[in-house]
Amino acid sequence: MVTRSGLLSRNRDFRWLWAGHTVSAVGSQVTAVALPLVASLTLDAGAAGVAAVATAGYLPNLLLPLLVGHWLERRRRRRIMVLADLVRAAALAVVPAAYLSGLLSVPLLVSVALAVGAAGVVFDIGSFAYLPSLVGSDDLAAANRAAQGSSTAAQVAGPGIAGGLAQLTGPPLAIALDAVSYLASAVGVHRARRPEPAPPREEEGTGILGGLRVIAANPWLRAMTVHATVYNGAAQILTVNLVVWAVTDRRLGAGLFGLAISAAGAGAFLGTVTSLRAADRLGYGRAFAAALVLSTGTPLLIPVLPGSGAALATGLAVVQFVSGIGLGAANVLSVTLRQIVIPSGSLARSNGGYRLLIFGVLPVGAAAGGALGSTLGSRGAVAVGAAGLAVSALPMFTRRIRALRRPEDARPSTGAAPPSPRRARTDAPTAPGR
Repeated sequence: MVTRSGLLSRNRDFRWLWAGHTVSAVGSQVTAVALPLVASLTLDAGAAGVAAVATAGYLPNLLLPLLVGHWLERRRRRRIMVLADLVRAAALAVVPAAYLSGLLSVPLLVSVALAVGAAGVVFDIGSFAYLPSLVGSDDLAAANRAAQGSSTAAQVAGPGIAGGLAQLTGPPLAIALDAVSYLASAVGVHRARRPEPAPPREEEGTGILGGLRVIAANPWLRAMTVHATVYNGAAQILTVNLVVWAVTDRRLGAGLFGLAISAAGAGAFLGTVTSLRAADRLGYGRAFAAALVLSTGTPLLIPVLPGSGAALATGLAVVQFVSGIGLGAANVLSVTLRQIVIPSGSLARSNGGYRLLIFGVLPVGAAAGGALGSTLGSRGAVAVGAAGLAVSALPMFTRRIRALRRPEDARPSTGAAPPSPRRARTDAPTAPGR
């Protein structure tokens, strides 16, 4: 797989889209932290109120992906993405306005979180389906690398930005600045002016479950979806118990624990920017497999890490950094492969089905993590979660997948409809590949 360099400098339309995506990604991370802070610090809502706001922001990821994917499949995406950003900006602007007028309440925050979360689902699914129509086939992987890189940077910096804004201005006014970020995102997406192809016609027999059928019928998509679903469930088991094992049982300070965990973000950024070079040298399938060895194999070391204090934090940071490299690379390769393999008329619908599965497993994993922690202890549950991560990679280690040289080679060779003009032009990027 050969990619051309300098996409951001060469492609003005993508440069604007990437800028909008980056600001939107930062805004999403700030929102996820700032809204619960408003509930906790401004309204003194307690654990129940904070949980209600956080749950409301997450709930659209369970309820809407199939509906949104089906709806977006027959519509031009760029204008809808702009509208989604404007909805998020307007919803968040309600918070400081209600605070200044004395009308702020937990039910209002829940409503805002629902609206922002729903608009975020629309934006993310639309962005996945829109990108292949904006850049040429030779630039698709580089475009995903740029998008995943900014998403990773946002995940690392977003919580700190949210906390800093809340400290400087107070949580409600920090939300006002967050609303402005979505306006900036809308401007960036709007400035990507390359004409968007007309959506393909509805095929006979397709419906709201059509995206899931596309995933089930394709061995590459099926393997990636099983991997990502099992990975996310196991990651929840690991995450739920890691803080208890490290901070409570091993007496690691909260500050050192936070620094150790943040090493994953730095590793993910490095993996993102080196992913395509690895694919060029090793072949696409082998690079993907190598990335999964790092992201799913390295965490097996966590429950046997020795020491305490700074020594334990250092060991945990090394594990997080190395696994983060693999995660960042795998995300770029996964998103690109899905965009190339999925038929052009099913991009939005299939991504909706994919998101439903990989997000739907999160509450199951969290509940399993709590149950395992209670029965096995925190260390045993961490070990189970780490083993689950390793098992998740097995569908991606088949000989067929490891032998893949280019993502284009994974397209169905028989039984596929002839490519539409849009597909011919676009074939040559947030979980979250996962």
